[in-house]
Amino acid sequence: MLRKHLLIYATIFTFALISCSKKTQPSRTATIIYNNSEMTVKRNESPVSKSTGDNKPKAVFPKVITVNDNVAHKSVDGRYYYDVLGHRYWRNNKDGKYYLFNKSMYKDEAFKPQKN
Repeated sequence: MLRKHLLIYATIFTFALISCSKKTQPSRTATIIYNNSEMTVKRNESPVSKSTGDNKPKAVFPKVITVNDNVAHKSVDGRYYYDVLGHRYWRNNKDGKYYLFNKSMYKDEAFKPQKN
């Protein structure tokens, strides 16, 4: 009885091992083009797309966020900022919202440090 079960398990294992091994590769498809009595065979690339692995979705960051001032950091000159995954938001002194950094902040009075 034990020998019979062992033989059945060995047979199932052997069939699974054989069926899981991939011995054939998919062939490249060929396109036959007929031009005036001339036949041209054009080989296409394999149906499997070659990916570099850079298909990760890019993170989208909003231009304006609202953050409690207790969790924001204070810079040396007294302005508040908040960092999110390498993007810095600076506090607008007029409306209290945090805006994603851009070069126009240097000229805008709402982002200048407050003088005490």
